[in-house]
Order: sequence, then C-alpha cells, then structure tokens
Amino acid sequence: MTAQSSKTVLSLDSEAVFSLKDGINFKKSPDDGKCYIIYKENGELKACKNQCKHQGGLFIKDIEDLDGRTVQCTKHYWKLNVSTMQYVNPPDSFTQDELDVVMTDEGGLQLVEVIVWDPWLADPQDPQELQEGEVTVTYLTHMIFDPWLTGPAFARGWWLLHEPPADSMERLCMADLIYISHMHSDHLSYPTLKSLSATRPDVPIYVGDTSRPEPLSKGSLMPFSCYLRQIDEHLRFMILKDEVHLELDTCIIVEYKGHMILNTVDCTRPNYGRLPHNVDLMMSDFAGGASGFPMTFSGGKYTESWKADFIKNERKKLMNYKAQLVKSLQPKIYCPFAGYFVEAHPSDRYIKETNTKNKAEELNALIKKSAPGITTWTPKPGAVLDLALALMSPSRKAITDPPSGTNIYKDSWDFDLYVDELNRAITAEIFKHKSWIQFYYIWAGFKNYNLVVRVIETDEDFIPIDNGYNYLVDFMDLSFPTQRPTREHPYEEIKNRIGVMRHVVKNGLLWDDLYIGFQNRLSREPDVYHHRFWNHFQTELPVTGPDWDLFLQQVPSYQRSAEPQGIQTESGSAYTLS
Repeated sequence: MTAQSSKTVLSLDSEAVFSLKDGINFKKSPDDGKCYIIYKENGELKACKNQCKHQGGLFIKDIEDLDGRTVQCTKHYWKLNVSTMQYVNPPDSFTQDELDVVMTDEGGLQLVEVIVWDPWLADPQDPQELQEGEVTVTYLTHMIFDPWLTGPAFARGWWLLHEPPADSMERLCMADLIYISHMHSDHLSYPTLKSLSATRPDVPIYVGDTSRPEPLSKGSLMPFSCYLRQIDEHLRFMILKDEVHLELDTCIIVEYKGHMILNTVDCTRPNYGRLPHNVDLMMSDFAGGASGFPMTFSGGKYTESWKADFIKNERKKLMNYKAQLVKSLQPKIYCPFAGYFVEAHPSDRYIKETNTKNKAEELNALIKKSAPGITTWTPKPGAVLDLALALMSPSRKAITDPPSGTNIYKDSWDFDLYVDELNRAITAEIFKHKSWIQFYYIWAGFKNYNLVVRVIETDEDFIPIDNGYNYLVDFMDLSFPTQRPTREHPYEEIKNRIGVMRHVVKNGLLWDDLYIGFQNRLSREPDVYHHRFWNHFQTELPVTGPDWDLFLQQVPSYQRSAEPQGIQTESGSAYTLS
C-alpha cells in the first residue's frame, strides 16, 4: 500500500468562511502565495488548487459562463467546471483533483491536501563521493539515430537538427541499461534497438508499462512510481508517467551511490507535478512546437497574425514555466536537451518559418538570472559531463565539448530515402477498393460520439487530388454518409498528404504521424478540441494493425476488377482512379 500523509494548504477563519459567496471563490495563501478555488452551492463546499492540469496555468473567471460554475486557464484556455471538477474544454477529458474541506470548531475551514508518499524517498541512500570519470553523461542527440542516422520522426515531419557523433552506436553500447522514454517514433527506433541488442545482448532495455506497451524482444516493462529498481550494488532507477499523456510519455529517475539524475524528457506534466528536489542533474525539454496546433489550422480566428501572436506567447509561457519549475526543484545542474528538431523538408517550409521555438541558451540564461546557484549546461552532440567534477566545483572543467571544427548542426538530409518509403503505400492493393474506409474505421473502434469528420487526400501542397479519396465519417453511429447529417453536430475537415495517410492506414499507426508530424491541415466547426476523438486516434488504436489480408479475401471478385477506386463527394458522385 502506498504511504500517504496530509497537509493543510489554506486556512480561513469564520469571518472569511461567512463571506464566501455562492459559486466560485478565488483564494490565495498568505503563507506561500499559492492559489486555490472554493466553490459554494447550497451551503456545500468544494475546493481545488488553482492550477490547470495541462501545464500548471492559473484559472480565472470564464466570461462566457452564465451559470457561475466554470473557470478558464490563462495559458491555453482550458475550461474547468468547478461544480463537477470536470474539464469541459477539452470535453470528455480530465478530472481536477479535489482538496478536502475540513470545518473547524470555531466555524473556520481548512483545505487539506492528501500527499502520496514519493517512492524515491523510500530507502534513501546517503550520497557517496564520486571519483572523476566514474559517472559521465554523454549527449548524443534528441531523437533516433543509427542506422537511421538522418531519418525523420513522425513520418517525415521532424528531422534531426544536431549532427550525431559518428560513433553514437558504439557509445550507446557502453551503457549498463537502456531506457526508452516513450512510444513515439522519435524515441523508439526498432532498427536501433535491434542493432543494439545484437551488439550487446546483455544490456537490459526498459520501457514504462503504459496502456500501450510495445513488444520488445529483450525489453522489460516497468511499473510506474512503485520503487527504485536495483541494477547493481550502487545503481537504481525508476520510471514515472506523464499526467497529460498517460498512455505514452514517461520520464526517469536514475540514482547512483545516492546521487540522483532526473530526466523528464518531453513530458507535459511529469508524475502529476510531483518531482524530487535537489537532484544532482535535471534534464528536460525546452523548445515547444511539438504539435500541429495552431500552424496546421485554418478558418475562423486562425489568421497568420493570430498564429504568430499565439506562438510567440506560447513559447514565452513555456520558457517561464520551465524556468520556474527548475527554480522550484533546485537541481544542482540543469540541462535542456529535448527539442533539437527541425521541419527540414522543403514542402514544410511554411511550418519551419511559422513554428518558432525556444532556444536552450535562452532558457539557461533565464534560469541563471532567477536561480544563480544552479549550474546550467547547453549540450552539443558528443559533449560529456563529468558529474563528479561538476559537483566538486562549477568552475572546474566538468564538460568536454566536441573538438573544435566539429559539425554541430546538420545541413543536409536524405529526404527521398524516407519519403519514397512512405509513398509506396499509395499504390497498395487495399486502396483499389473503397470499402477499405469502412474496414479501417471499424478496426479503429471509435464510435458513439457526436462528431462528423471529412477526410481528404491531398498532394504535397494540401490540394485535393483528383483521384484521391474524399469521404465523411459520422462517429455517432460509425456510418459513411455522402452528405453531412441534418442533426446538429460538430464538424472537422482534415486534409492529409496522401502518402503519409495511406502509410498510417496500411500499417495501423497512430495519427501522431499526421498531426504532430505536420502532415495535415485542419478546420473545425465549432472551434473546439475533441479530446476523445484525438486521444483515441493518437493513443488508443488497437495494438495489432488491420488484417488487410482478410479484407482482400472478403472483397468480392467482381469488385477486384471492376469496383471504382474513387472518392465520394457531397453530391454522391464518384471520381474514378486511373
């Protein structure tokens, strides 16, 4: 059983309790400045932290709320119904954690937070002295490498910004254990793991036991936040999950001789915001921009000026959030490393120019200004941090950078090798029969949700292809109408590059390749994020892909030769593929 404790985070005297109005009350602790929300209805009280689950933003009154029950986050405009503690934008998504409301004998109240005992505090180890060279941290690159040395992640959207050292695989093979942070294609490369496993079959590979574990022949699934797993006499580690992307993202704590390293990778809210303080080394993301929003959206408010202002503000908010997080955790050393990617393909020039990102140097400068006692490290490919030297004295030469003249940033990529592989799916046999649409979405298993989606296959410039598919899916009853239904319904239009879309469909891949990879363009009516829909197609598709062999067996023989290979339009007419 997990040990728990509790603490009082806010106290109100009887006069303050009497002054609470019906509906939403914002309160701030005079002790630490932290903010809370108290909701009053028919004499009953509910309370929570004034902190959004997404990225810790502050809630304010929602001016569009006429019932006095909803607050809106100042960061990304998420909305929380405080009467139910359910987030209503995005709908059908998260629940806010409540605080216990305890009334005192004097008529006052206390807000009490139940604290789960942090597992890294179990069996604490006193730090032992480290010798020079005993613990080194080598930065190779943010994303996958060898044998896909210049390869992209998320289909063809993310390309390495840093030039990995030529001996990256050799260096990796010197490891005592391998940790795979999450199941996205930028962190989990099966060719890399296969090569590594063949070279060092004795090296264990650990993956967090998410709801979507990937089969690793030599891997071990690790439960979350239960204990520090002992590797040898001095080395222990544990894997933690992300609160926002529960199914995929994870982070890790490594401890050696009582010295702790925290690597949050690119989790949005790692371990529900509960992280160890005063670790020896903390590593995290910094850049932002790892999403199609808002660059790939059009219509309504999504003008170029709105996008530019939004992105600028978002990057600033992320920078301040990361700096504040590091300041609050007080690591001895901090290294921003996850975010060195670029939309390098020529067809994604618009995304590259629009999707500006934070720089690691700027984040480190902000941290040094607010927390000068923290040593910061901006990594270069092949750079090595000697932890013993860094802890002895920040002024000592603890970091060995690559030799002078080393090419740090990539200036060329082998686009055709990877794009051609994706485009091979265009001519797959299954797409000669329009019934693949029904077969695929039945396999996907998402229905009973009031949303109608139009999916359009396009060329590189997102112009609909004359002989590409263009179809509607009504997820209320999982039907495929030729026209939008007459009932009231939300609507999304998704234009996908044909090669990537068919590659995703054929292989039963998650739609992250389309959305995070900038391979589609979207518009929606009304402008609401449908969490259930996107969460399903980005994280909850069946682990086993569609059985296309069975599909082809079921296609009637006359259709194999005569069925139109075309698209359904709103008028119901069909184009025919050549």
